[in-house]
Formats: sequence, C-alpha cells, structure tokens
Amino acid sequence: MSKPFSSMYADAYDGLYEDKDYVAECHLIEQIFESYGDGRVQDVLDLGCGSGNHAIPLAQRGYKVVGVDSSPDMLTHAQRKVAELVEDSSIEFKEGDLRHLELGQRFDATLMMFAVLGYQTENSDVLSALHSARLHLRSGGLLICDFWYGPAVLHLRPSQKVKVISTPEGRTLRVASGELDIVRHVCTVHYRLWQLKGDRLVAETEETHQVRFFFPLELELFLESSGFVPVRLGAFPDIDHDPDETTWNVLLVARAV
Repeated sequence: MSKPFSSMYADAYDGLYEDKDYVAECHLIEQIFESYGDGRVQDVLDLGCGSGNHAIPLAQRGYKVVGVDSSPDMLTHAQRKVAELVEDSSIEFKEGDLRHLELGQRFDATLMMFAVLGYQTENSDVLSALHSARLHLRSGGLLICDFWYGPAVLHLRPSQKVKVISTPEGRTLRVASGELDIVRHVCTVHYRLWQLKGDRLVAETEETHQVRFFFPLELELFLESSGFVPVRLGAFPDIDHDPDETTWNVLLVARAV
C-alpha cells in the first residue's frame, strides 16, 4: 500500500483529472480576489499545490506564486511543466508540510484547493494548517479553499467509481471506493490503479486517502480560532449559490484579521 500521491499515482494524476476545468477555477479565484479582496492581490501562496494546476495558470496571469506540497513526486511534475513553458512565469515550488511551514514571507492570498484542507483529518491538523495559512497572510489577506460538505456527504454517500484514461502507450485504470466514519467526519477512499501497455499489465498500486468533511459551524470555529473571519461559503464552482444536501464540493472564502 503506497502513501497518498506516490510515484505511480502522481504520474497518472493529470490524466485522471484532465476533465477538471482548472482554467475556469483560476478565473473564479481571480473573481474572488476582486470581489472580496481589500486591494490588489499580487503574491499568492498555494498550499498543497500538487502538480501546479492552479499555481502555474495564476503565475501566467501575472501573480507571484509560491507552491508548497509534501509530495516530491507531484512537485517533480509541477517543475517539469514550468520548465516547458516558453514565457517567463514568476513561480517557485517548495517541498514542505503545510501544517509546519515557516517561509518568512507574507502573501495577499493563500489557496488550499482540491480538498487540501480535508486531508487534515484531526482537529489539531486542521488548526495547524489554518494557523500556517494565517502566519503567511498579511492582515486583510484572503484564504480560499474548497472542501467536502458534510450535509451532502452524509446525504449522497460515497460510491464506487471506475475511470479509464488513455496514455501514449496504453491505458490507466482506476477504481475508487469509499467508506464513512461518521463520528470522525472522515471518508476513507481506497484507490487501485493499473497501468497497461496494450493488453499487458506493467504496473499497479494501491493508495488509501482519508479526507475529512466539514460542517459550517465547526469550520467557523476553526477559522475564528486561527485568526480568520468567514466571508463567503458557497457551492463550488458556483459560489453565488448556497450549498445544500446535494452540494458535495463547497468553496470557502475567509479573511485574515
């Protein structure tokens, strides 16, 4: 059993999520900067940046971006993408644990996108991650993150999902199944991946990801305990709509105080 986002999963990651509209998400992030920011956003910290699918487009739009991730395999892919860019982008990637981070910099906005906050399953982890985000934000700076919405997770429940993606040499198959720990507010997702060249199996791996789901009042308490005030909780990606029991993904905007 591999730890989350190890080599084979990292290699398949961008293909597995090629249907995720990162361009539209970055456009939404910019809209949030304009709607909820207290001035021009220039410096952005992307915590749990993965392979750079938010950090790189934002850098290409003129922001100075620092991306941090704990997976060296994911960062390898992020660095490769930057190296292939023709234009000069102001971006830097660092390996680190977002719960224990001290960069010695302050930013105008901090991102935790694609359920990064949910990977902090214990109360102490959530608080450490939020304290870290606050440490690196100037007063009035924005925190933007998406997470799994507790009422929807309990209503919809996780189901088994199968995904097949084409690769230059064949296919990658992924089967995902989840189970809930209602007391701990955690969904444990089991992933199995198979890599095929033609009809021949050449690699396989298994990973288990534990993702916490959140409820509005507990999240509000976490934020206030970490030096934030909630600004907006909306459906993701349609932040203008309030979440309900069918809204698995929710977007949070908070301001550093």
